Amino acid sequence: MALEYEEVAERVIGAAIEVHRELGQGFLESIYELALAILLRDRQVPFARQVTIPVLYRGVEVGFHRLDFFVAEEIVVELKAIKDLEDVHFAVVKSYLCAVRRNHGLILNFSKPSLKIKRVSTKDPFPGFLDS
Repeated sequence: MALEYEEVAERVIGAAIEVHRELGQGFLESIYELALAILLRDRQVPFARQVTIPVLYRGVEVGFHRLDFFVAEEIVVELKAIKDLEDVHFAVVKSYLCAVRRNHGLILNFSKPSLKIKRVSTKDPFPGFLDS
């Protein structure tokens, strides 16, 4: 799936690969987050970290999301350090995308010997779910 902001996404992916190569697997997500923030800053990729986004129901705030990264105000980046990604991880990122009214996200899973990268789009159905 091609992202609308492919150049920015590739810069994020390249930085995440470098972080994974240097640190390897086995750390907490927060370690990877801080390392990726350092590298994105050094590479002058615009981002915000731990962005709080309100969740509204009928115009009333009922909670909030906290995005790991919001890159170039267009791409939601969710970091994971877990054994396997599941459908729920894609559903959560899609809810983040809806909350910020954007279409493209990345899930980066650092727990494997090589970085696992999944692209997420609000234009695609949830993996593993059937359309009704």
